[in-house]
Amino acid sequence: MKRQLIALALLGLASTPLWAANCATTIEGTDSMQFNKSSIVVPASCKTFTVTLKHTGTMAANVMGHDWVLAKKSDEQGILADGVAAGLAKDYLKPGDKRVIAHTKIIGAGQTASVTFKVAPLKQGGPYEYFCSFPGHATLMHGTLTVK
Repeated sequence: MKRQLIALALLGLASTPLWAANCATTIEGTDSMQFNKSSIVVPASCKTFTVTLKHTGTMAANVMGHDWVLAKKSDEQGILADGVAAGLAKDYLKPGDKRVIAHTKIIGAGQTASVTFKVAPLKQGGPYEYFCSFPGHATLMHGTLTVK
């Protein structure tokens, strides 16, 4: 009986993956206008992926707000230019901008925001950029996202 239980347990282990894909990450934004990660790798096996942004600084959103925006690298500058006109009330993003794949809202000190997006539409390899759309921040606050 004991051998049968052990055999069943081993069979169960063999039929399930030992490591599930990690389909989420947390990134921090500081008062020094920096993200703590310069790249994110999304496992191709993920159906959706969640990014949680934490503002670890001490300044308010209207002074040193941060968001996390994902787009094709070629679209970043246009998104940023159009976002300035949209203003803080619209998270420095043009409403309905189809170039934006995913984004969080602008947050200030001690706040967090998350966004979940579908992985399938992203071409494996990219190039995709993430950045902060607060005016002037993308110069320092940017990174790459790849699906592998």
